[in-house]
Amino acid sequence: MAERLPVIVGFGGVNAAGRSSFHHGYRRLVLDALPGSVADGTLRSLAALMGQPSEGPVSAQQRQHILDHTLVRRIEPEWFDTENVVWNRRLNCSADGVPMTFVTRARNLPEVLPPSWTVAELGQGKVRVEISESAEFLLPTTQAMSVRSAGLLPSGFDPGKLYQSRNHPRGLQLSVYGASDAVQSMGIPWQQICQAVRPDQISVYAGSAMAQLDEAGNGGLLGSRGVGKRITSKQLALGLAEMPADFVNAYVLGNVGSTGLGMGACATFLYNLRQGVNDIRSGHARVAIVGGSEAPITPDVIEGYATMGALGTDEALLKLDAERGATEPDHRRACRPFSSNCGFTLAEGAQFVVLFDDELAVELGAEIYGAVPDVFVNADGFKKSISSPGIGNYITVAKAVACAQSIVGERALRERSFVQAHGTGTPQNRVTESHILNEVAKVYGIESWPVAAVKSYIGHTVGAAAGDQLAATLGVWRYGMIPGIHSIDHVADDVHRERLRIQPEHIEVGAEGMDVAVLNAKGFGGNNASAPVLSPAVAMQLLRAKHGAAAMAAHANSSEQARERAAAYDAAASDGRSEVLYRFGENVLDGDDLSLSAEGIGIPGFDKSVALDVKSPFGEWLAQQS
Repeated sequence: MAERLPVIVGFGGVNAAGRSSFHHGYRRLVLDALPGSVADGTLRSLAALMGQPSEGPVSAQQRQHILDHTLVRRIEPEWFDTENVVWNRRLNCSADGVPMTFVTRARNLPEVLPPSWTVAELGQGKVRVEISESAEFLLPTTQAMSVRSAGLLPSGFDPGKLYQSRNHPRGLQLSVYGASDAVQSMGIPWQQICQAVRPDQISVYAGSAMAQLDEAGNGGLLGSRGVGKRITSKQLALGLAEMPADFVNAYVLGNVGSTGLGMGACATFLYNLRQGVNDIRSGHARVAIVGGSEAPITPDVIEGYATMGALGTDEALLKLDAERGATEPDHRRACRPFSSNCGFTLAEGAQFVVLFDDELAVELGAEIYGAVPDVFVNADGFKKSISSPGIGNYITVAKAVACAQSIVGERALRERSFVQAHGTGTPQNRVTESHILNEVAKVYGIESWPVAAVKSYIGHTVGAAAGDQLAATLGVWRYGMIPGIHSIDHVADDVHRERLRIQPEHIEVGAEGMDVAVLNAKGFGGNNASAPVLSPAVAMQLLRAKHGAAAMAAHANSSEQARERAAAYDAAASDGRSEVLYRFGENVLDGDDLSLSAEGIGIPGFDKSVALDVKSPFGEWLAQQS
């Protein structure tokens, strides 16, 4: 059997730019360069997402509201008040020879009284407490945060209100929305896919790099006792990092195939993409749902990154623009990849893609958005510190470029490729990543390699970040513009750019002007991943070479129905009428529902059975001895 090509047949999700499917989020990045009618449609779609009136023309006031409340910006009060974040300050008190007293309700007393406390009943449930020695208290107070910018979802959009979210952590709410958006973007009913493949030929790989850290997840699990609250029965289970994949399996797809999470810090999405690609290439799966979800916009997480010196603080941002007489930090330009910068900008979002093997895509008439031939992952080797850069990313980028060249050829690589840089906006990244890209460009004869850095628009969604890059890349092949690094006005002197094209302006390349993009991700701890992504034109060329003109003509005819269904979903979603796929308690099966035999396992809802003709090549070793 010839190796199968993993092709992208659906994608969806949401980040600070809006909904990803059908390139809505991409269009927000290049809104200023779009034709008027296309830009207006994008704004109407965003208005519906944000709970704003979306019928008729968008007014100037409404347009400004949408622009102000999308992309990277100052953290808004709807998330939390950055000027008054709840804190507990440790307070040491000394009796100094005179007992300290206070009155409280008896039910407020700790179960184990400190030795120096004397308690007297006052009646009506009240007590007087005398403390004869020094004591330590935690005093509730508030504190202003040093970091006030983030890549927030469009204001007014609440994924938890679109289905029965039942106190789910925000990251899981985003996962349900993102996976649902991706699956419905195909225009192929999920049941039709279940009829075409065996139940165990569907893989789901998704998760978050940091797990679920808000109060409904691990944040509440670890913090409840410190603030006098009870730990709930859900916080531990729903806080697990692989729970996004589990939710997609259990509540969106009803999947029984392979599943899991490959965690790799900021490269997590590509780690999972690698698993899906490998499953399809090897024939282990015919369908792979790959995704990442992250919801780290909480005071604790921001404080943690800020303490590391990783985030751009207001003070540091103000210093960047001090020479121009700035008196306020520019939160909209908090992330400035490859320019004078001071740290990255944390963001939230979820991205999912649906991969088919090429044969299934042709059979079902799926829209082809691109193809992923391989994903490369390498560690850094010995390091000075766990957070310092290393050599692994040189390997992954070089391998990705070599893979691309082997498919599209030297000339196309040199003239028709671009890079989606990790581009975090930190001083260290601008030097190290630019050196990697520049040196690889030299090796492969690339004279002026266009470099995109979408974190300048939407911030850093950590485990989902490469998914943001992929979604933006698919938009380039639809609208022909590589988004400029809009937040910068110059390239820093220490950036290596002899062979790189780094600029704030969009780069016009045409819808078929690029054959391949290289996605790059550099993760904390030495987790590096890079992937070549082939354009839909190149993917279709490969499919024609393998399947022939007649099969592709039949594919074109059968794809019309899928396009119509996909367009209907997009129209409904753009008007705020779409439904999120969430099947809680539906079609739950147990062992008595299965049809078991030595040949296979029949599962209700699937036309084909799980095949049990499992043969291991290692059995041949023993057979040869007998």
